[in-house]
Amino acid sequence: MSILLTGGLGYIGSHTAVELLNRGEDVIIVDDLSNSKIIVKNKIMQITGKKFKFIKADLKNLKKTEKIFKNNNISAVVHFAGYKIVGESLNHPIKYYENNILITLNLLKCMEKYNVYNMVFSSSASIYGDQNEMPVKETFSTHANNPYSRTKLYIEEILKDFYNSNNKFNFAILRYFNPVGAHESGLIGEDPNDTPTNLMPYITKVATGELKELSIFGNDYSTKDGTGVRDFIHVCDLAIGHALALNKLKEKPGVFICNLGTGKGYTVLETVTTFNKVNGNLVKYKFVERRSGDIAISYADTTKAEKELKFKAKYNLEEMCKTSYKFEKNNK
Repeated sequence: MSILLTGGLGYIGSHTAVELLNRGEDVIIVDDLSNSKIIVKNKIMQITGKKFKFIKADLKNLKKTEKIFKNNNISAVVHFAGYKIVGESLNHPIKYYENNILITLNLLKCMEKYNVYNMVFSSSASIYGDQNEMPVKETFSTHANNPYSRTKLYIEEILKDFYNSNNKFNFAILRYFNPVGAHESGLIGEDPNDTPTNLMPYITKVATGELKELSIFGNDYSTKDGTGVRDFIHVCDLAIGHALALNKLKEKPGVFICNLGTGKGYTVLETVTTFNKVNGNLVKYKFVERRSGDIAISYADTTKAEKELKFKAKYNLEEMCKTSYKFEKNNK
């Protein structure tokens, strides 16, 4: 039996593939390469010493999706595939709704037809919006303030409705906060096709000289240094969380919603200064005006993950910065 990873050559998907392969699982990766690179396939095999099946396909195409299920013995789906850039989603909302939701609907149709009952879904803490209370608990109200986040929220509701219609199906919905870092080998990491919109890959490209300097959006928030606070979690910790979520579905069927984070908040300035501390003073930065829609503070309550998944993040901020830069240097 194989675990199907959609978007499995992407940033989080590739690290999860490594984790599952190292645990002895049989993995099939499907990716359309719209925001990933085929070379990652060989790097995953290099890290693990194991082969796996790769299928290039656009999962918006129902016939192609069904062919994958028909021709393979799939036991579970780990669903990463989807567009994920907030700014782009504001400019092209229909593109995001069509892609992210249609892919999920096609997967559910095929899971139902071919009796595949388990899915781990890659959701996002962005669905919590701006909260007055910290840390963020799974029971908090949800409020998506951009089309990207709304696709995540809508998909969560679709999965709940699907379960209510047929409780043979089981869904683990993982709301993760800010993935950073890279595999310790330096072979795989965050490698966006365009100019990065996330903090860490932008920092690393400034460090290698590919970009001139980092703009820190706002230094007048009500935080210890005036910059925004985020819960950065190492991508390898996230990968472990997905493996544990698959086990959880075997033990306790139903719909399981869980935050994945460290439970700690780091400021943007703290992250940059830590990067410079562990890698050398490589990153120049300047303060600019706040971005519309950015929130001041966001970090996870990890009680549920620790209690029910037995998950606790082990990488600290220094390790996140070290592995990110190692990957960027190797990739450059």
